[in-house]
Amino acid sequence: MEKLLLSEIAGTLGASCPAEMEITEISTDTRNLPEGCLFVAIKGERFDGHDFIPKAIESGAAAALSEKEIEGCSCVVVENTRRAYLDLAAYYRRKFSPVLVGVTGSVGKTTTKEMIALVLSERFHCLKTKGNLNNEIGLPKTLFTMDSTHEAAVIEMGMSDFGEISRLSKTAAPTIGVITNIGFSHIENLKTQEGILQAKLEILDGMAENAPLAVNGDDSHLAPLKDKPSAQRPVYLFGIDNENCDFRGTDIEEADGVTAFTVNYSGKSCKAEIPCAGRHNVLNALAAFCVGTIAGMSETEIVSALKKYQPDGMRQNIVKKGRVTVIIDCYNASPDSMKASLGVLAGMKTQGRKIAVLGDMLELGEASEKLHSLVGEYVHEANPDMLFCYGKDSEYIAKKSGIDSEFTDNKQQLTESIRSYIKDGDVILFKASRGMKLEEVIDSLFDKEGE
Repeated sequence: MEKLLLSEIAGTLGASCPAEMEITEISTDTRNLPEGCLFVAIKGERFDGHDFIPKAIESGAAAALSEKEIEGCSCVVVENTRRAYLDLAAYYRRKFSPVLVGVTGSVGKTTTKEMIALVLSERFHCLKTKGNLNNEIGLPKTLFTMDSTHEAAVIEMGMSDFGEISRLSKTAAPTIGVITNIGFSHIENLKTQEGILQAKLEILDGMAENAPLAVNGDDSHLAPLKDKPSAQRPVYLFGIDNENCDFRGTDIEEADGVTAFTVNYSGKSCKAEIPCAGRHNVLNALAAFCVGTIAGMSETEIVSALKKYQPDGMRQNIVKKGRVTVIIDCYNASPDSMKASLGVLAGMKTQGRKIAVLGDMLELGEASEKLHSLVGEYVHEANPDMLFCYGKDSEYIAKKSGIDSEFTDNKQQLTESIRSYIKDGDVILFKASRGMKLEEVIDSLFDKEGE
């Protein structure tokens, strides 16, 4: 972060300045308070940051952003610290002029963010969202690490309800927007896919009228955006199945964990490959190719960057555990990501059997039974040799799959059942929402002695 004067911060927020000083960092966490930082007191569900202001000042914070005066502490007092935190991040971000890519979508946004950042880093000094800091606390934290050396930034935007993407986009001010797809994540709050589309399109709220938007052309909710009248904004489609995509992937071939494909765009074509499996990852790579092209990069630079991609350990990571191949995808789950992972399993070449271990998808509300049953249909299409289901609602997957299956809501029983079934040469997929903690089963099955 580049230094700010406390008077500058106070003036930006329409508040009084308690004393003039330099602020070198901004933090919401009392565990990370370097000398000269501004501590932002946030009210959470289980804690109130205002209770920690005296400790923050004692630990080295120069001042606090607060909703009330705290005796003996230098405080910039505002009506709402959450809102002020976003406003201050918006002010700070506008000190710089990077190519800033905002990425949202129901599934795939983190992988897409990583691929876009990898591509842009081939030419630019690029900032990106770390981990999953994609909410109203994490996004400003990322923006505050920006400085004048950054020529590009890739900012992920998550949400659970209406209005959140709008606030994030107005804070980050993307110069390029990306929407990966419209699935079923957070349908408990947003009720329908049309509602999810409405929420994702809030990314436009912080973008200039002529800022380009790149969307999944294979998604029936997003593809029509290309034909909607817009005075200035260019809309680019990336995809595989839709022949009208501006960036289309064809000739897809998977072998030994590497996916090769052809990118067709602007009357040209080029060969590309990514060191991971699945058509969904080709879509993610096409989004990155599209953004790189918009940013003025050459196909040689983009293709070179994509070859360097490495999957996250919890996101569809394919590893060898002894003589068993394990697809670890325990970070999150929705019907779309379940289908994608099952597609990877179906496409794997093996001398053994194909096994799917699927757990509950969380936060689906009243649609849970219907959507778990839908995943059961995806399982039937993928046709693994065996299905193990874990969790209360995953029973609907088992019932709808029509294949050999076993259901339990006991993790130890699940582990023992899998252990007695698997053999050398098998490929086994583990996929569930993060809260199901399926990685614990993997750890129990394949301890260090068994690897």
